[in-house]
Amino acid sequence: MRMLKYPCLVLDHDDTTVNSTATVHYPSFAEYMGKYHPGNMLTLEEYFLYNFDPGVIPMFTKICGLTQEELQEEENYWNEYVKRHVPKAYDGIREILEEQRREGGRICVVSHSFSENIRRDYRENHLPEPDLIFGWEYPPEKRKPAVWPLEQIMRTFGYRPDELLVIDDLKPGYDMATAAGVPFAAAGWANDIEKIERFMRQNCGLYFKTVRELKAYLFGEDQK
Repeated sequence: MRMLKYPCLVLDHDDTTVNSTATVHYPSFAEYMGKYHPGNMLTLEEYFLYNFDPGVIPMFTKICGLTQEELQEEENYWNEYVKRHVPKAYDGIREILEEQRREGGRICVVSHSFSENIRRDYRENHLPEPDLIFGWEYPPEKRKPAVWPLEQIMRTFGYRPDELLVIDDLKPGYDMATAAGVPFAAAGWANDIEKIERFMRQNCGLYFKTVRELKAYLFGEDQK
């Protein structure tokens, strides 16, 4: 058994493990807004950008102008939509997770999706079941960018911060990892938006444009 570079991988879900914004979350958003708030529509690129910064809640309240009541309605609509649509895992993700587990490592998920949907996506994509999941069902103060999920992972398994690697495509994940002193790797394979890529390359110690590059970094495998 090899010595893993990081005993625990802490993965985001959407656009890191599964290709879901373009195929599930944005279509749900567009359908809801088209029905109830047609004057506040965003393009897919704008949706990516505002999810990146300032984040999903400010995007809905400050950018799209939804009230708290409308925000809850949108969340219910989105959750029902997600239950009927299963995103596909990116090519190569299953191999990374299987190798991590085979070598005795752990897999955790910190996401803005609900845990039940994350488990469904892992199951339907034949991915190893995560050891812990921290999803949208937690109260706002316990969701990323709050450090609470990482603190729970370290406390549960006895890890030091440097034994975790957070892998995420968006700024809230970067902010969470930075605040907790945990290494961070930017997942750059979900989109080709220059503003997002520039920030991640300039600020993150690790940036991977493809899943294959991440696998080579984690396990030292030849990319030829």
